[in-house]
Amino acid sequence: MNALKHLPAPKPIDDFQGWLDTFTQATVLLELLALALSVALAWGVVAALRRALGQQDGRSIWFGKRVIDGVLFPLALLCLGYLSLELLGNYVPVAVLRIAIPVLMSLVVIRVGVKVLQATFAEAPWVKPLEQTISWVAWLAMVLWVSGLLPVILNELDQITWKVGGTTLSVRTLLEGLVTAGGVLIITLWISAGIESRLLRSATGGELSLRKAVSNATRALLMFVGLMLALSAVGIDLTALSVLGGAVGVGIGFGLQKLAANYVSGFVILAERSMRIGDVVRVDNFEGTITQINARYTVVRSQTGRESIVPNEMLITQRVENMSLADTRVNQSIQIAVGYDSDVNLVMELLLAAAKGQARVLQDPAPAVSLANFGADGLEFTLGYWIKDMENGQGNLRSDINLAILQALRSHGIDIPYPQRVVHMRQAG
Repeated sequence: MNALKHLPAPKPIDDFQGWLDTFTQATVLLELLALALSVALAWGVVAALRRALGQQDGRSIWFGKRVIDGVLFPLALLCLGYLSLELLGNYVPVAVLRIAIPVLMSLVVIRVGVKVLQATFAEAPWVKPLEQTISWVAWLAMVLWVSGLLPVILNELDQITWKVGGTTLSVRTLLEGLVTAGGVLIITLWISAGIESRLLRSATGGELSLRKAVSNATRALLMFVGLMLALSAVGIDLTALSVLGGAVGVGIGFGLQKLAANYVSGFVILAERSMRIGDVVRVDNFEGTITQINARYTVVRSQTGRESIVPNEMLITQRVENMSLADTRVNQSIQIAVGYDSDVNLVMELLLAAAKGQARVLQDPAPAVSLANFGADGLEFTLGYWIKDMENGQGNLRSDINLAILQALRSHGIDIPYPQRVVHMRQAG
């Protein structure tokens, strides 16, 4: 904190030439040397820490892809710059370091904001424009501070006021509130990103989905608490805001009942683990494999490649067949009709051979054939068999067995009858 006394609010630059002359002093070389040593030392410390910790992940907030694009390098350089200012400011007049410190502070703010947003919302399309906005605001604030215009502008903005209930607000208060809220949200996102990284580090399957949902809920809670603290810090009365929020919450509650029910159902599914990623389910006459379990919906992918987005409430309130939950074995059947003059024993042998010839058909329980019915057009047989790899498809196996049956019946001259109708003609009179 003692170093802050070396950074009083600068006066506006009235004499530009005189301001430039301060950089022609002999002591400027000493400042540049101290700044260069600070850069070299900061780079060396960060590089050594990165090698020692084995940090090679580009999403790392502290280190980034390279040594210089993380938060740790500009933060270390800022600390060393303050130390240099503290040491040199007691003996010689300083000029370069008074400009370098605000520049480094802006760089730290930019790095923190950008890296946290990249780690938290890596795929969001709005992250890039927000990163550019943070950069422009930080550099503009630095230029205004160095030129001495920032305090003047803030004092002028403080004169523009209005009343909101019992609270008097100004443009300066509003801007400070936005900056404070932004800073608090960045910190909460940083904390939530660290929690998410730790939770998801070794999670797999259903546990991965549960931990992801917990991390998202934690992030939302931290952002809410951080926003409330930021609003309270700038002097906004939260009592009236809480009343308004309660009224709005009741209205939203009635309007978003289904949405809330889906989120609650999602947490129930993840907690009970009644369904997991990779399970084969049938819901609302749609059958497929669960590929995602999110807080609001579940994605089911069929064997044809179609994806169905199923609201989690439907998985709780409706009947769902989970064919992977207890026993992975599934029974299938095929109906075949042959002519009445066919050899029944031979037909049954051929049907069994067609099923047993498929590698995916289980031999225990073994396939079975039965004479199911005396149909109108022929003898109707039912071939039943078991499989245990539903994820590899059912239609393809059924097709292979049907082709084998057709080839076997044709090779043995067994007739597959066409629909037949007997018409009796009665002569009149």
